[in-house]
Amino acid sequence: MSASTIPLVAIIVALGVAAQVLADRLQVPSVLFLILAGIVVGPEVLGIVTLEAFGGPGALSGIVGLSVAIIVFEGAFHLKLSKLREAPGPTLRLVTVAAAISLLGTAVAVHFFLGADWDIAFLVGSLLVATGPTVITPILNVVPVRDRVEAGLETEGVVNDVTAAILAIVVFEVVINPDLTRAEIVQQFAARLGIGVFFGLVVAAVVWYLLREVNLSRGSAPQNARLIVLAGALVAYGAADALRGEAGIAAVATAGVVLGNANLPYEEDIEAFKGDITLIVLSFVFIALAALLTFGDLLALGLGGLAVVAVVVFVLRPLGVFLSTRGGRYTRSEQLFMSVVGPRGIIPASVATLFAIQLQALGMGDAASLLVGVVFLTILLTVVFEGGLARHIAEYLNVIPMRVIIVGGGTVGRALAERLADRGENVVIVERDEQMVERARNEGYTVHKGDGTDTEELRSAGADNARIIVAATGDDDANLLVAQLADSKFDVETIIARANNPDNVDAFEDLGVRTVSSSLATAWGIDNIIERPALANWMTEIGRAGDVQEVEVTADALVGKTIDELDEEIPNGCIIALVGRDGDNQVPSGDFTLQRGDHLTFLGRKDAVREALEWCHPHD
Repeated sequence: MSASTIPLVAIIVALGVAAQVLADRLQVPSVLFLILAGIVVGPEVLGIVTLEAFGGPGALSGIVGLSVAIIVFEGAFHLKLSKLREAPGPTLRLVTVAAAISLLGTAVAVHFFLGADWDIAFLVGSLLVATGPTVITPILNVVPVRDRVEAGLETEGVVNDVTAAILAIVVFEVVINPDLTRAEIVQQFAARLGIGVFFGLVVAAVVWYLLREVNLSRGSAPQNARLIVLAGALVAYGAADALRGEAGIAAVATAGVVLGNANLPYEEDIEAFKGDITLIVLSFVFIALAALLTFGDLLALGLGGLAVVAVVVFVLRPLGVFLSTRGGRYTRSEQLFMSVVGPRGIIPASVATLFAIQLQALGMGDAASLLVGVVFLTILLTVVFEGGLARHIAEYLNVIPMRVIIVGGGTVGRALAERLADRGENVVIVERDEQMVERARNEGYTVHKGDGTDTEELRSAGADNARIIVAATGDDDANLLVAQLADSKFDVETIIARANNPDNVDAFEDLGVRTVSSSLATAWGIDNIIERPALANWMTEIGRAGDVQEVEVTADALVGKTIDELDEEIPNGCIIALVGRDGDNQVPSGDFTLQRGDHLTFLGRKDAVREALEWCHPHD
């Protein structure tokens, strides 16, 4: 490394750290600030970073190659097979059907709007399949959507990061060797894939053995574990790539998946360390991308480039999402939200940079400019608009639910989860019994496997963001402990506990916990069947054909109105059964006048009650 390169490296690392800090502060993907920083220091503005500053295309290609290896390894490391097994059909279709639609549709758009050859068009399409957790996660940190939506988007991002990188290798081989026959393409891809998988498995086995069987020294074991994993990723990439070009991507992807699912010791330390290393290499990738990009390349795309991005965002993404999530548990609003959250980021940028350097070295400058220009434009526009507007879109579509955590996945817990989920709430069941976990998951519920009496398990299930925690196990001691933890450790609006023994009700309520006695509830239910059979039959249909919902009066349009005036406006099939004010509930007379803070209880047909709630709180 020459003396002139040292200040350049320092600038890049400093810009990367600053971009990450600013992104965390504003809760947007760091990709946006990395790109903007790259433009500023690139040849179009300050001219600090150029290909020559890195020592030419060859040196930059090596730097970017290693960076891509680390990025792909980190993405593969987070690809948990258990999460894939839990993923419902819609999530699996997102990484297959939607990915295929994105690949083919993008290639067609690039070919017809920009006049690119089919091989370059498919190269762009293969890269833009990837969304990636580094651009999805910051959005989901700002928009706490239901777990099924979050799981679908995050799983799609992680899986497509890896598959897009490997797919792009196949297409790139066709680009640089257009005379290859189909048999030769398949043969070379199989060879690269086989070599990559072999080296990935060998390195993963060696790393696993070192971490699990060798004494790494007690004092510095976590540090040594982090370094061994990083070295393993780089060795896998270097060895495979040396034997067959581009095989390194498959090697690090294989090693990452295997090690990420091997239950390694110090796994949290390893993940944190990889995150820091990835931040540095991301800085190099995006600065390098800026060094390859000129404003002339973007302007040369013209309206055709904007048309390609429009097709990717407004046609292909919604089409893929709606086809993948049809017939599932996703609501129409959730489908629309997922359709507008598909920003491109790390893998398209890093692999496009690597390929562009090689294309320029082969004298294919026009192809390199088109590749970098389209990928850059797509990343910039999707990150800016989808990342910046995601919260507003989520609020408009009403996809930010109330989070409810139910500790206990037995009959009571699942029945409660069914009713709450049917009303659109974000319900997470916490259960430690393996059989109960599998049963609840098979019935379509989001389940966190763990002990609900453990603070960290509750936190992992989302208790920090929960409005309601329900302790619904068959063990009163466990329910009492859950209630105490929820009250002392988390800012929970409502805590409800199930008391299996009616003698324990007073102990629960002395702690300020709302309590439901299983025995007393059963007695009341039987009494209702005897004395009020019609009401009892109707109550069993709540959440199915009928419903009862309570809403607080906050809208100015409702304050000052009488019950008679409201009755003329609420939907047919729905009545105002109760009004609560200052802790007192009453059946209101027609001239009862509403005040801000009153609570209205609607009773009636399910669809009519939902319509009444929407009428009381319309979207802004």
